[in-house]
Amino acid sequence: MPDLYFPSKVFEHAVFSIAKLPGIGNKTATRLVMHILKQDPAYANALGEAIINLRQNITYCTSCYTISDSDICEICANPIRDKSLICVVENLQDMLAIENTSQYRGVYHVLGGIISPMEGISAEDLTIDLLLNRVKHDSVSEIIFALPVTIEGDTTSYYIYKKLKDYSITISMISRGVSVGNDLEYADEATLARSIQDRVSYSGIHSK
Repeated sequence: MPDLYFPSKVFEHAVFSIAKLPGIGNKTATRLVMHILKQDPAYANALGEAIINLRQNITYCTSCYTISDSDICEICANPIRDKSLICVVENLQDMLAIENTSQYRGVYHVLGGIISPMEGISAEDLTIDLLLNRVKHDSVSEIIFALPVTIEGDTTSYYIYKKLKDYSITISMISRGVSVGNDLEYADEATLARSIQDRVSYSGIHSK
């Protein structure tokens, strides 16, 4: 691919920096930079400050490991949420997808990924041990697997299931209303809500 021409090194640096974002190519990055240039300078300043503030001040909940503004996120700190019910998700996007259904009243546990030998991700790279610690020390009655309907997602669910099967808790998973191979974040809210409500016993599925 030939080198792209830009009349300004400052402009070029901005384009190439934005193009590093996932799903953003040089053409899209160029349009975004042009958009920023057309706005009031205060807009660019606010955008820059928001990005810096995000990177410097974001933290992770010490209970469920989602992003948070404090040590305990709003969901975990909410006295109305059912702390005995933990929904295990791959990432923040999946947690948001479930939360946006307004049908779930428990809390979450964000793994930070799924087991994938092809990508070099093992169980030790995830927050699985921290989940086991929650089950051991907290009054947990049910674990719901809401992981991707993929080989990697199923492998992760089964690994955690083996670690949890000796505890006196219910282990379930969302129903297969979510299409095989799809990420939860792309499921429509109605389907996802129904999958949560119609969740099934994980041990029952595994025994078949």
